[in-house]
Amino acid sequence: MNKNTFFTGQPIFNQLLSLIPRTTVSRLSRAYSGDRYCKRFTTYDHLVSMLFSSFHQCGSLRELITGLQANAHRLKHLGLTYTPRRSTLADANGRRSAEFFGALFHELYRHHYGRLPDSLQRKSITDRLFIIDSTTVSLFSTVMAGMGSYGNNGKKKGGVKVHTMVRAKDQLPCFVHLTRGTENDKIFLPMLSLPTGSIVVMDRGYNSYQPMIKWTKQRIMWVTRLHPRSVKALRQSLPVTEQDKEQGILQDALIDLGNPKKAHLNPVQKVRLIRFWDNVNNREFSFISNNLTMRAVTIAKIYQQRWDIELFFKRIKGNLNLQIFLGDNENAIKIQLWCGLIADLLIKIVKDKADKARKRKWSFSNVAGLIRLHLYTYINLYKFLVYPEKALLQYEHTSQDRQLQLYT
Repeated sequence: MNKNTFFTGQPIFNQLLSLIPRTTVSRLSRAYSGDRYCKRFTTYDHLVSMLFSSFHQCGSLRELITGLQANAHRLKHLGLTYTPRRSTLADANGRRSAEFFGALFHELYRHHYGRLPDSLQRKSITDRLFIIDSTTVSLFSTVMAGMGSYGNNGKKKGGVKVHTMVRAKDQLPCFVHLTRGTENDKIFLPMLSLPTGSIVVMDRGYNSYQPMIKWTKQRIMWVTRLHPRSVKALRQSLPVTEQDKEQGILQDALIDLGNPKKAHLNPVQKVRLIRFWDNVNNREFSFISNNLTMRAVTIAKIYQQRWDIELFFKRIKGNLNLQIFLGDNENAIKIQLWCGLIADLLIKIVKDKADKARKRKWSFSNVAGLIRLHLYTYINLYKFLVYPEKALLQYEHTSQDRQLQLYT
């Protein structure tokens, strides 16, 4: 019989869990008192259970617990020795701090993609670019109310807002913050710590003068859209070449941004104003930036990359089934969202590692679908993604050999 080199002693789910250092889980569990007053259902057991739900897109606690019970023997060697009851998991979702799962997500990103350096000044635009935006996940409950569409009873459903900063180089969020849907976007900016030389692109909902002034002093470039109610005054019109006009530049100017009467609160800033015509959407955009020397076309193209973050939002909503939540309290909802983001990160780690070893790149949806369908298949995931044709040929040869042995 031919030896299949793609066989492994662990199912795909266990290979994904191996990307999470147990020492990191233990350290964060102690920091956030995750196992305080816990007898059997530990923080790690909770994490594995919720990741199982994310990968399988479970629609209820019963479906999740039944699936764990059917596959518990495959998870024991990774430490999951106790399969919880529905009431145990529901209590843990309501009691265990969601901050642990958020901290674990950020630690995993830094572990696999590295920490941000002190300076990015000599890097390319893509390496320096950070995209800031938010998306709202509607909830069929009054929990975290104030956002979302109206229900049949005429009352507004709840909503949670996912504030995200994506690093363009990795196409992954390097910092995420969850709030109620009614929270203003501007609260997110003071939480950020960026290296010198970074480029920040954000929607006009994040326009906050104090962080923008601070970034200018730190030599951090920012690009955003001009808010229609912003107080501004023209300082100087800059020349626009015919080549720039052909690429959509309508105006290039220097303006004073801010209200002089409130300069004691927010000093007036000297910024760049660029009016740009987008042929794809057939509409005009007004961009502002603290970079006074870069070409207007380059600044417009930098802002256009902000729309790449929408691909990430569609990805997590499409592949992680965020329409159904297993709990009806704020803590449980946040835990499920954080575990969904961790599952997305694990899939991206596998995809990026496989793409580096092959010429043709996998789409994220294909990798996510393969993992979901073969979560308990005993096959080396990396080798299969790098050499899928060879894996198929070896499978066919092995099957033929086994059939021939029936007649010997």
